[in-house]
Amino acid sequence: MKEIRLAARPTGWPTLEHFDVAECEVPEPGNDQVLVRNLFMSVDPYMRGRMNDTKSYIPPFQVGAPLDGGAIGEVVASPAGGIPVGAVVVHGYGWREYAAVDARQVTVVDPDAAPTLSAYLGVLGMTGLTAYVGLLDIAQFRAGDTVFVSGAAGAVGSIVGQIARLRGAKRVIGSAGSPEKARHLTEELGFDAAFNYRDAPVRDQLRAAAPDGIDVYFDNVGGDHLEAAIGELRKYGRVALCGAIAQYNDTAPPTGPRNLAQAIGKELNLRGFIVSNHNDRMGDFVAEVGGWLRDGRLSARETVVDGLANAPEAFLGLLRGENTGKMLVRLGERAG
Repeated sequence: MKEIRLAARPTGWPTLEHFDVAECEVPEPGNDQVLVRNLFMSVDPYMRGRMNDTKSYIPPFQVGAPLDGGAIGEVVASPAGGIPVGAVVVHGYGWREYAAVDARQVTVVDPDAAPTLSAYLGVLGMTGLTAYVGLLDIAQFRAGDTVFVSGAAGAVGSIVGQIARLRGAKRVIGSAGSPEKARHLTEELGFDAAFNYRDAPVRDQLRAAAPDGIDVYFDNVGGDHLEAAIGELRKYGRVALCGAIAQYNDTAPPTGPRNLAQAIGKELNLRGFIVSNHNDRMGDFVAEVGGWLRDGRLSARETVVDGLANAPEAFLGLLRGENTGKMLVRLGERAG
């Protein structure tokens, strides 16, 4: 089987040379484990931070060792019992074709309850929960709010904007990295306005899209987007700090936001969050978002790359903003 290992730690932007596609034996599962043949794996922005040897909320990847991350697959051996062969499970050992996983670390899912298996890694998984918790709990969204979402054509941002719309936002505005993505937001996902952040300063475009200001900002980007949002937030505005992808590959100190002092006078609430600390919301999230997905009121675009060997390029494409919606790697098909 194949697995992807970290070959070296990058400084600045990673390249394919920082990854190694290694051949190894299919692992033998222990008595308390199941052997999973992975069908899809997720690539996510947070993984860039794990390539650095720095202390964070999640341990760094180790040089010479396989990477890991969200995956969904089919159980092909089950010494642990309780989880039958053929069950479809979500777990945290992607970046490899087969994984021996402790039975208590997998979640059995119903393959017929989602439009695609990959949805359990995206709109019905960590990605969707991040959007749901970040908007409703962290940013404390209320019906009638004007909401700005950065990275709005990405996996999380695209769901945030749709939840805001379905929950009664007055106006939903998104930024994206191309004219095509901006049109996708307004024409397909129901955003009221969207702009290409490469066209002009973010602050100017945001002010034009929200002349009366914004109440909520969902931050996936950081940098100039966060600075622009602070400038346009109304008094008592709320910010969910989810990501800062604009800075993940920087080697120089970040340039902004330079207007953070405005948060004092406006009495803004800026709050970061880690989605794994909010798993207690999974039931509410699946019930509400799953319902919208089933009745067609919520859409979830995916960008799918085939083959484990192409996973590093998929990850690099994610960092370059080449995806629309969730970026996934397809490793195989279900048996039968």
